Amino acid sequence: MKLQFWSIGKQHEPYVKEGIEDFTHRISKYFPASWLIIPPPKNAGSLPEADLKKAEAEIILGQLQKDDCLILLDERGKQLSSVELSVLLQKLANASHKRVIFLIGGAFGVHETLAKRADHVWSLSKLVFPHMLVRLILAEQVYRACTILRNEKYHHQ
Repeated sequence: MKLQFWSIGKQHEPYVKEGIEDFTHRISKYFPASWLIIPPPKNAGSLPEADLKKAEAEIILGQLQKDDCLILLDERGKQLSSVELSVLLQKLANASHKRVIFLIGGAFGVHETLAKRADHVWSLSKLVFPHMLVRLILAEQVYRACTILRNEKYHHQ
């Protein structure tokens, strides 16, 4: 199972880049892991919110494969503990998914077509975070879930 982290927006800012790369490297000891930063549509600044979300969804849907497991990060999703996330990862691995995509949508969220396509909608918190911090938190939490699966000492309860 390959883990892919997709995010709409600009490349990692220097203040989080090192941490994201570190946790992604650590995750790769358990599952192949990589990032795909999807640039917003060229005319994003001039589009109404609904049109922007639709354009972003078309880009993402064009890159998804039909058998990909899509986990959408959204503040209205289900909150999981670190242990619950590890259980979800194990279930996905047991189901023999080739790719699991964690998607961080655009600044206004995602179009309903993406929300409907998602296999899971996960909320990191009821708080709203900048996208760059969400990337770092996501990478750390997936790494933590991997260590829980292996009963390693990183996670303390």
